[in-house]
Amino acid sequence: MEEPKRTEISEVGEFGLIDLLSQKVEHYHQSSVKGIGDDAAVLAATDLQRVVTTDLLLEGIHFDLRYMPLQHLGYKAVAVNVSDVAAMNAIPTQITVSIGLSNRFSVEAVEALYEGIRAACTNYKVDLIGGDTTASAAGLVLSITAIGEVASDKVALRNGARKGDIICVTGDLGAAYIGLQVLEREKAVYLTDPEAKPEISKYKYIVQRQLRPEARMDIVHELRERQVVPTSMIDVSDGLASELLHLARNSGVGLQVYEENLPIDKMTYDTAVEFNVDPVTCVMNGGEDYELLFTIRQEDYEKVKSHPDIHFIGYATDLAGQAHLITKGGTVVPLKAQGFNHFKE
Repeated sequence: MEEPKRTEISEVGEFGLIDLLSQKVEHYHQSSVKGIGDDAAVLAATDLQRVVTTDLLLEGIHFDLRYMPLQHLGYKAVAVNVSDVAAMNAIPTQITVSIGLSNRFSVEAVEALYEGIRAACTNYKVDLIGGDTTASAAGLVLSITAIGEVASDKVALRNGARKGDIICVTGDLGAAYIGLQVLEREKAVYLTDPEAKPEISKYKYIVQRQLRPEARMDIVHELRERQVVPTSMIDVSDGLASELLHLARNSGVGLQVYEENLPIDKMTYDTAVEFNVDPVTCVMNGGEDYELLFTIRQEDYEKVKSHPDIHFIGYATDLAGQAHLITKGGTVVPLKAQGFNHFKE
């Protein structure tokens, strides 16, 4: 077979690479006055509040290029930042992208990465307005900053839940974690036998949830259409248990959820059983689902009760800072944050 084309970054240089990557950039917001091509981007002032979030992704820590396609990595990097904007009940407007590249990466590889970034920008209608490129001693470094807008009376913080509020979560949980287990298993097989073909076709949904997650901007828009402002909100990046504790401690309430109400996809459940992992553990501590966890006032329940992708899993209590799971058997289990910890020994 013909070898794929490889153009060394040194052949085009830093500025040539920037020019190449910025050729297909489109803008969707009038507030983006000036984007790529100057010393700094220029954003127009508006009467809305601005939210800003940054996420740093490191090769070997956050992703493994042995099974993560560069296009998917680019898309995911944008999606996880948009998810943080969504968790503020805000609309994303702009992003900046900074990358550190070792000499392992060709111009074609960087173009593939940016193909995914641009696809996410198109999907979420955000403007790529700048960033930075630099050399990396080893591996790929990817950092994205996202900017969003929200009216002052619509912003959703972590500290607004009150006793009696209903706890809601979108989509289903645990899929990204168990999808990662499938990918890690197949990687181990490949390292033992490079001729072996990965067996992931029957795990398509859960693998996709790991490699190419979606930010739930659809829910943000739909809540606005139904005139519902969450009293508190967070995205599920570190596991449901961890996020419940964040909301409980910031809001000064207790949060109680019921096992029978936890949303889990059948493939997630079946694959967890296959891997001898408790499906509820996947849901509570898996992480990287990027669904939205939020609380609403009881009087807003009627506005969203028929939504097919919003699940009502519990309610807020007066046990300040605590979170509990009520099992199907009625046992009360105190929750602990057992998701991924970057600095755990």
